[in-house]
Amino acid sequence: MANKLILATFYCLCVSSLVCRAQTTVAGIYVFGDSLVDVGNNNHLPLSLVKANFPYNGVDFSGNKATGRFSNGKNAADFLAERLGVLTPPPYLSQPNNTFAKGVSFASGGAGILNTTDQRSTISLPRQLGYFSTVNQRLSKEMGTKAAQEHLSKSLFPFVIGSNDIINYFQSNSDIAKKYTPQQYVNLMVSNLKEMLKGAHSLGARKFLFVGLTPIGCAPKQRYPSATNECNNDVNEWSNKYNDELRQMLLELQSSELKDFHYSYFDTYNIFLDFIHNPSTYGFNETKSACCGLGKLRANLPCTPLSVFCSGRNGHVFWDVYHPTEAAASIFIAKLFDVSADYVSPITLHHLLSL
Repeated sequence: MANKLILATFYCLCVSSLVCRAQTTVAGIYVFGDSLVDVGNNNHLPLSLVKANFPYNGVDFSGNKATGRFSNGKNAADFLAERLGVLTPPPYLSQPNNTFAKGVSFASGGAGILNTTDQRSTISLPRQLGYFSTVNQRLSKEMGTKAAQEHLSKSLFPFVIGSNDIINYFQSNSDIAKKYTPQQYVNLMVSNLKEMLKGAHSLGARKFLFVGLTPIGCAPKQRYPSATNECNNDVNEWSNKYNDELRQMLLELQSSELKDFHYSYFDTYNIFLDFIHNPSTYGFNETKSACCGLGKLRANLPCTPLSVFCSGRNGHVFWDVYHPTEAAASIFIAKLFDVSADYVSPITLHHLLSL
């Protein structure tokens, strides 16, 4: 019995040590993505209409202030940084001449893998990679090339992107859908992302976190306009298909093309389905309607000062037409760090950061 107790204690210490080591070995966080992790880049795009720097966004953020996050409070980028024991990486456009030695966010509301949106309105992924190239040059100049590469090899590179590409394809009268079948389009997304990952790797990125697409067809804006407001299965099918193709591409990239390419894939698709099927388990009582907006499911218009918003925000999965509440984002990140969960593969985030 004593031996078992000693072994159990040793195991707990090892797990604790791994978590602490993961926290202390993150040299920086360099975030690529869309509005799910935008912390204010779009505030600095004068011609963009894709912004959240006005009420009622930020109603639960520190100081009840709208910061450009598409949320009632913190978003996933904030919770990820908190769990890693660092500050949330600042938006690149807020300090465009900074070296960003501790990390930066290039994420932009409306961004996609493909260049299918107005470049004045958002920072597409190719453009985000261009900004990272600039940061890489500044780091090399300040630290020296070898030290900069060592720094980046110990940093984390989250990629949270692809939702807008799917949304754009399934919009009514979409020009994209006239050019490509759904399978061709998903293939195009994955092949373009693959080339950009090679570019990020060539600049020094080694540890990647990929966040899969959620069932986008279950967002308030995408649900079928019926009495039951069910999820749009077509959109969900291709969101999930993209996830499958992405996982296969990452596996091939690691096994045959890139040296020292390490990654964790986070399956938010099935976590989200669990939110819908077992809401009370997570403290949710509303999985269809947005908290802030107007019209049916509060999805006819996005969250603006003219909207109405709910009081029980922690009970809602969705804050607005597409984005999760602070409560939902918090649970997503908690699942990411849950070493007993089956939602992260092929290695846990703790393992990734310990490499």
